[in-house]
Amino acid sequence: MTIGVKKVSLERTTRDQIFLPAILEGLLTTARHFFKNTFSPGHGDVDTIRYGEPGVDPADYYPERFRGVHRLMHREDGSVRCVACMCCSTVCPARCIYIEAEDRKDDAEKAPHSFVIDELKCVVCGLCVEACPCDAIRMDSRIHMPPSELREEAVLGKVELMKRGGPSVAVQGGLGADYREQAPKADPRFSHDPH
Repeated sequence: MTIGVKKVSLERTTRDQIFLPAILEGLLTTARHFFKNTFSPGHGDVDTIRYGEPGVDPADYYPERFRGVHRLMHREDGSVRCVACMCCSTVCPARCIYIEAEDRKDDAEKAPHSFVIDELKCVVCGLCVEACPCDAIRMDSRIHMPPSELREEAVLGKVELMKRGGPSVAVQGGLGADYREQAPKADPRFSHDPH
């Protein structure tokens, strides 16, 4: 079996330098998809949800990993799980999370005095959820941000975020130092046997 070799020139031709053929090719592709999906019966291969029609609930069509409005999770005693570590506000590319820390009454750790998310700035990337080390913030509310006419309606504080939240099932501190012993024996990652 022989493998063919394709020689590619690194020199740019006039056609490559003016970009006009590439632009026209992109416009033709866009126009083809537009006309196919607009004028063909059944709207082509596009799965369109008609939100305004009676009997259509948009929540039935949400994908499994849908990112909705933020919410803050509670501990067993009803306090917020957030320890004001600032990981979410640090990783946020839109800079839409603002946290002021305060000492908790039990001196165990910090807590947020204020926790504010500007949903109009949020780009719904989910990085804040991934960065949170204690399962305090989630975006699995399955709720779209409702339309608002005033900016302050889209800026959510700690009270509003906690109303959307619920009790967290995460274990505070994880499984501890002996996590290998407590982990399921069927999980090969925790097996001490090299085979």
